[in-house]
Amino acid sequence: MLRKLDIVGNRLTETEADDARVLLYIAPTEEETRHLVSECRIDAHTLASALDPDELGRLEFEPDHAAIIVKRPKQYSSEDNFLFKITSVGVFLFREKLILVVAEDTLRFEGKQFQNVRSLTDIILKMIFRCIHHFEEHLRVFSMISDELERKINTAMENRHLLNMFTLGKSLVYYLNAISSNGRVMDKIKTNAQRLGLTPEDVEFLDDVLIENNQCRELANTYSQVLSSLMDARVSVVSNNLNVLMKALTLVMISIMMPTLVISVFSMNVKLPMDQEGSMIPFWFIVALATASGAAVLLLWKHKRL
Repeated sequence: MLRKLDIVGNRLTETEADDARVLLYIAPTEEETRHLVSECRIDAHTLASALDPDELGRLEFEPDHAAIIVKRPKQYSSEDNFLFKITSVGVFLFREKLILVVAEDTLRFEGKQFQNVRSLTDIILKMIFRCIHHFEEHLRVFSMISDELERKINTAMENRHLLNMFTLGKSLVYYLNAISSNGRVMDKIKTNAQRLGLTPEDVEFLDDVLIENNQCRELANTYSQVLSSLMDARVSVVSNNLNVLMKALTLVMISIMMPTLVISVFSMNVKLPMDQEGSMIPFWFIVALATASGAAVLLLWKHKRL
């Protein structure tokens, strides 16, 4: 699918004009892919990399355009089961045209970041800044989910919540790699600022974006280290909860077994040292003895706990 946009009044606005300066291709069809490769002379491998979520961010220069791969968070759904994924954005900067290629329609050009758009290069920098902001939002969600899972693990006797925590830690590693990759791309953009046609205002804004990305990387690294360091402790918590449950079940079994043993002994077909004819005293004696044995087990367990 193709969306056409242009800069109107310092804002990026959708248009139907054939001379639109910004072209957004969403999951391009085979026909659109052929057009991009043959007419726009975009390298087929680079175009495929723009749709590959595992591709690292990079900046390459072709004879008539610059190709940039930027990483951004993928839209999360409940089916992902705590696995936050990464997607790529292909940015192809020509002299008078900007082509963006994405795998799904989640790229937005509204909000505070796109209030004052000056040029095509400014769009690229603002889009990267939006991606960093998106990473930061997901990291805040990571923190909330981690706290909730930790509360559940403290009382859990199963591995489900622990496995969710492992998946969350795996997602953080992917996010950290993606954020670091974006940082390397921005460093290379700054190095080639003149070749890309960046203005002094663009370079100044790029410095701010680099600082924001470094802070985002440090935050992701902190979350990842904390999650990894506490993982063994949380495994021990689940194991300890299971041990406590097994201890309680064992106590219940012993409490039931002792009265059963007493009654079984007095139920044998042997003569007892008491009057067994015409009196209920032996019956109540056996019941009292069985009850006392169960109570003795409970009292002994309570004494040992103290």
